[in-house]
Amino acid sequence: MSFTTNESQQLSLEDSFLNLNDRTKKFVLTSWAKGFADVIFPAINEQRFSVLYSDTKASRPNNPVNAVIGSLILKELFNLTDDELLASILCDIRFQYALNTTSFKEQPFSDRTFSRFRERLYLYTVETGVDLLHEEMEAMAEVFVKYLNINPSVKRMDSIMVSSSSKKMSRLEILYSCVQNMIKTVNRTGENQLLKNMEHYLNEEDRNETIYYRKNEEISSRLQQVIADANTLIAKLDDAYFELPEYQLLRRVLLEQTETDSNGNVIPKAKKSITPSSLQNPSDPDATYRSKAGKDNKGYVGNLVETVDENGSIITAYDYAVNSHSDSSFCKETIEKLGLQETKTTLIADGAYTSTENVDLAAENNIELVTTALIGKTPDIIQASFQIDSNKREVIKCPAGNKPYKTSYYEETGLYRASLNKKSCEHCPLREQCGAKLQKKSAYVQITEKVVQRASYLQKLSSEEYRSLSKKRNGVEGLPSVLRRRYHVDNMPVRGLMRSKMWFSLKVGAINVKRVLKRVLMLLISIMKKGEILFFKKQSIFKTVMRLKVA
Repeated sequence: MSFTTNESQQLSLEDSFLNLNDRTKKFVLTSWAKGFADVIFPAINEQRFSVLYSDTKASRPNNPVNAVIGSLILKELFNLTDDELLASILCDIRFQYALNTTSFKEQPFSDRTFSRFRERLYLYTVETGVDLLHEEMEAMAEVFVKYLNINPSVKRMDSIMVSSSSKKMSRLEILYSCVQNMIKTVNRTGENQLLKNMEHYLNEEDRNETIYYRKNEEISSRLQQVIADANTLIAKLDDAYFELPEYQLLRRVLLEQTETDSNGNVIPKAKKSITPSSLQNPSDPDATYRSKAGKDNKGYVGNLVETVDENGSIITAYDYAVNSHSDSSFCKETIEKLGLQETKTTLIADGAYTSTENVDLAAENNIELVTTALIGKTPDIIQASFQIDSNKREVIKCPAGNKPYKTSYYEETGLYRASLNKKSCEHCPLREQCGAKLQKKSAYVQITEKVVQRASYLQKLSSEEYRSLSKKRNGVEGLPSVLRRRYHVDNMPVRGLMRSKMWFSLKVGAINVKRVLKRVLMLLISIMKKGEILFFKKQSIFKTVMRLKVA
């Protein structure tokens, strides 16, 4: 299939829309479809996706890429299935107008158009590591920021835990499923001689009998038996089945769930020894485990960065990873993605995103990282007043202004031990806060440069300016709720990191599109209320709206 650009960007003289009666035209031109056609659709860069298709012009041309991307956004916007989306495009003139397909004699979509396009995107990402859809959603967001005239100097960030659609499994279920899947694969090849004494796994009732129908005290013995079967399979199959995903999952689950004791027997690991990145379900091997805010989560995590000011907010950057990925790591990656800013930029997040390394990295890129709190042990603000000469490895002054008579520095830990006159510390009102300890003849205090930095940062957070900035972060906390309630992010009908990220990207795009369309509609209503537009024929009402907006 060859790539061709979509030439149907404007109404033609033979366009079916022009044959509609005036009443129908009016409804379309005052609906969401007009805003989508004039603002959203032109923002889609179809050339970005040319790499998905052949350069051979003699082959059949592709479906219009911008129409397909636009359709997938509308699918999320209106919470439709693929079949419902296709029916809407075929039967609803608003969808056709929004996607600029009213000039087509037949709508350029079939029941497989959308699934095939998603498959192309997935395979390209697997092959190259480049996520074209992610790039496109962020590029469109930048267009929306300019359209809404949002100042890009303030950004806020939050994360959302995304549940996998796969079933939650016990250790026994995970191991049993991996063994059973491998045995079924071997059975399909006809090499049943390799399955001696394990044929019962092919019985439909064996799973329930092994996992659910026996007493709890038998679990350990059943688990040991399944582990023994798994090891037998691995020893028998080896190279012949090595490349199969079922074999790789079986090897993985044995490495993660078992260990060898002093007698050389393979036994189950202690539960505390199993890492969060271990296999949670063979049907979704990318999903990981994480406990956050007292809740257990199995699946993935999304990170959202909003650009915000009084004109509105748009999600201009996002990321998606296994849920063992920390907020602090997301913060570092976001700062690196933003890069060096020409003007001072403020990035607001909660305490989980902060670290001295992230604050320093942000400062290097002309970004001020503002968090609502500090993670880890909170230092006393008074410790920010310690003066340290990092070149001489010496504490110059304590918070009370006293100069230590001796400083020892420990390279391995970065710890300074400052010895002070006992009399100056004994009655000092700051002694309890700075952490000075009294001895028989002297006093000493232990401090690190990192503690001084954290205390200085905490001092900034307590200022009125920083408190007002941290209040702006509250708005981004509504995004996880919107993604769950309106866009059903926890019930995506796909599994795997890359496939679920594709759906997540479209949901993020739909949120941005809805915000733009809402602003466009509000602007249109305000203009019509003023009586500045009474009718429209050739002149697009949206061109008028945009001109008035710029003016």
